[in-house]
Amino acid sequence: MAGIDPRALRDACGSFATGVTVISTTTQDGDHGMTANAFMSVSLDPPLISISLDRKSRMHGKVREAGCYAVSILAQDMEPIAQHFAGRHNPHLAEVFERRGDLPVVPGAAAVFLAEVAQEVEAGDHTLFIGRVTGIDRADGARPLLFCAGRFGGLAG
Repeated sequence: MAGIDPRALRDACGSFATGVTVISTTTQDGDHGMTANAFMSVSLDPPLISISLDRKSRMHGKVREAGCYAVSILAQDMEPIAQHFAGRHNPHLAEVFERRGDLPVVPGAAAVFLAEVAQEVEAGDHTLFIGRVTGIDRADGARPLLFCAGRFGGLAG
């Protein structure tokens, strides 16, 4: 079988609509955040979630150093926050985080998970950081921000 073209794989995976999250952590040099859609629930008992980070990303080293992370599932009106943490810096959002315990989170998010890294799994050019959930918060009725085929969207009314 011929090799799989990485761009074709990325485009095909992009056909899967996902929610949009901001992964965040804090280290001795401050708070850090990154937009990501590679998030999933792993287990209810024990409560585990997972994020997938490119080993070349700055956030990879920050999560490894901190040993914990937060996942803020963005609400439908939070596209500017998603863009900000995806590298399109908006100076008005420089101080967007609020604290939940020791971790920075996005205020007004549809849901927030706090997690301690329980296991790291090397997977190709990424690492899966499986986290034991230590806290959750959910905004009842909040509609999630969605991402599919390179575009943001929301749920139909």
